[in-house]
This record gives sequence, structure tokens and C-alpha cells, in this order.
Amino acid sequence: MISITSKSPYALRALTELARAGGAGPVPLAELARRRDVPLQFLEQLFAVLRRAGLLKSQRGVKGGYSFARDPSQVTVLEIVELLDGPVGADAESIFAEAAAAARAVLSQVTVADLVERENRAAGASMFYI
Repeated sequence: MISITSKSPYALRALTELARAGGAGPVPLAELARRRDVPLQFLEQLFAVLRRAGLLKSQRGVKGGYSFARDPSQVTVLEIVELLDGPVGADAESIFAEAAAAARAVLSQVTVADLVERENRAAGASMFYI
């Protein structure tokens, strides 16, 4: 079946915020959690998984935090979902296998950098100019 828990959306919210910081150095996890309204302890667990998988790198200390190990334009939403929630549609059969394949196709085409761009467009669309 297709099962995406709250882990993936929360992680993607925080990763989008991390990508916004660009190359400004490591961003403290507490700051990401606060900016995106994600429970800190939950985010710590999610980012630990992503760090062990090689998507993120961490730095300890006063100026510590997280940064991307790879460019956000190279990290797909499907990668994040499958790291945190397991393979999409792993045991699906029949029409559900087709639905899982469609979901995989969509999620594999979108990167973290694309999510930042989508947010920027949405923010620009909601601004009023006089």
C-alpha cells in the first residue's frame, strides 16, 4: 500500500527552510523547528536518519547545526519519503501498484530546491502591489 506518515511532510518543511538558508553555514535545528512549527524532538529524530543516509551533515558547537551534504536540487522528495517512511507502494498490487507507480513518478520529479521555488512563487502570488 501507499503509506506516507507525518514524518515526510515535517521533514520536507524543515528541509525547505534549510535550503532557503543557502550556503550561509549550518543552521541550528531549533531554529528550523521554530520557523516551520515542527516539534524539535521529532525533527531531531528525522534529521538523524537523513544525516546517517548522507543527505545532511551536522556540525557541533556554538556555530553548529545542519547543512546539506548534497545540493538541494539533487535531493528528491521521493528520496526523503522512502528514507523516512519506507518504499512507496512496496507491497501494492493491482490498481494500487499503478497508483504507487504514479506517486513515485511525481515524487521523483520534485526536488527540495523545487519546493523552495514553489514557496517563493506562492508568496509572490499572494503579495498585493499598489
